[in-house]
Amino acid sequence: MSVRIVKRPDLGVSVVEVAGELDIDSAPAFRECLSGLVGDGVARIVVDVRRLRFCDSIGLSALVTTQQACVAQGGFLRLAGADQTLLRLLLIVGLSDYVQSYATVEAASSGDPVVRAYAEHARTTEATA
Repeated sequence: MSVRIVKRPDLGVSVVEVAGELDIDSAPAFRECLSGLVGDGVARIVVDVRRLRFCDSIGLSALVTTQQACVAQGGFLRLAGADQTLLRLLLIVGLSDYVQSYATVEAASSGDPVVRAYAEHARTTEATA
């Protein structure tokens, strides 16, 4: 797994680009990265998962605990570019409303409800297929 943090003052967020597999072996480093951001006062985080190939329950846990910390500071953690597999996983475990997914970093930054609605439709369509 590789992680890169990109500050996007134009969007008012920090973007965490993650690639590879987010699993029991890599999740602790990912969680530490996210915790470091929150500890530095960053409460608006977009995790760009376009290059993420796999995510297990430990990876999901890192996302959920960071979302909780961001919300406590008046912010959010949102996903950008999730594929159908990750969207379906979030739906199955009941996290799709809590860890929201958007098509792009820009949409996730703004919380654009139109793009969110599209993601909801795609998720619902995939789940029933």
